[in-house]
Amino acid sequence: MVRSMGVRPPSNDVDDEPDVIEFGIAALDARLEDANVTYPVSAAELDDEYGQVEVPFDATGHTTTLHEALSDVDREEFETQQDLLNALHPVFERKRQATSNSILSQLRGLVPF
Repeated sequence: MVRSMGVRPPSNDVDDEPDVIEFGIAALDARLEDANVTYPVSAAELDDEYGQVEVPFDATGHTTTLHEALSDVDREEFETQQDLLNALHPVFERKRQATSNSILSQLRGLVPF
């Protein structure tokens, strides 16, 4: 099961419908849809071709590379895109939680901009 990660940005009363800021596996999913990845695929193949891709892991814009995320997964091959996203979800979640616990992030959360 894949949980979508995204939040709606604050409304500035200009648009009727605010955009959604994607992060974590939702952002990675969007990037993979644009890529020509064929499955099954190895972690090494993904790293060689897309390792430099930056993926935001929280709503404030902190990013990690796919290379770094793959290095935190104990897998060598992914059968499907869903399999890859499921494997990377805990990596993005740990990064998001670690960043949200910082004092700077807590202060940013208090300021509405």
